[in-house]
Amino acid sequence: MALVLALLAVDATWWLLGLTASYVLVGLMVALVGARVLLRTLPPDVRGPGVGWANRITLARSALAVPVLTLAIWPNPPDSRTAWWIIGVSTAIMLLDGLDGRVARRTGTESAFGARFDMELDAALIMALAILVWRDGRVGTWVLLMGLMRYAFVAASWIWPALAAELPPSMRRKVVCVVQGIVLLVALGPIIPRPLATGAAALGLVALTYSFAVDVRWALAAGRANSR
Repeated sequence: MALVLALLAVDATWWLLGLTASYVLVGLMVALVGARVLLRTLPPDVRGPGVGWANRITLARSALAVPVLTLAIWPNPPDSRTAWWIIGVSTAIMLLDGLDGRVARRTGTESAFGARFDMELDAALIMALAILVWRDGRVGTWVLLMGLMRYAFVAASWIWPALAAELPPSMRRKVVCVVQGIVLLVALGPIIPRPLATGAAALGLVALTYSFAVDVRWALAAGRANSR
């Protein structure tokens, strides 16, 4: 069902933006790769019917994200109409964020998998939006750091295992994640002047850098404490 929703979202994007038919094929490949990764990482003990209602909401969000992820790797940079469409779809995805966690708590189906699924979807969307903002041309290449920082953190954990420790829940982390999406959508807005787009993206990068610095410091300190 999620793949059907993803294909419908891709088809709507293709039709509304007047893209070539190959966009649909690329979008389908993106959806299939995402489904493959999800099935390989799905634990056998996920509670609830199928993947559970909370994860179904995240699946719906991921389906809506497929056309945005596809546009991020599409050869043509976003024009004004494409930018508005990306802003609309991404806003819907972000508005649904948090609903899956609320449903999981109310149905007693919270899981590490669900939390990770939600986090990785947010990271992929931020990476796609950062690429689209960069390709728009009003913000420098440094905006890609907003999308790459999460993956750099994971790569660093391979060298420093302490960084792989499970981080404690943090409202600061959730707020900063929301801020990233908002500032990237602002920077992508066709009516936003270059100085404001650059300033919004810079503000988001500063907030994200601070948040990651706090997490790195906590993880390293916890690792030293556990090694004693």
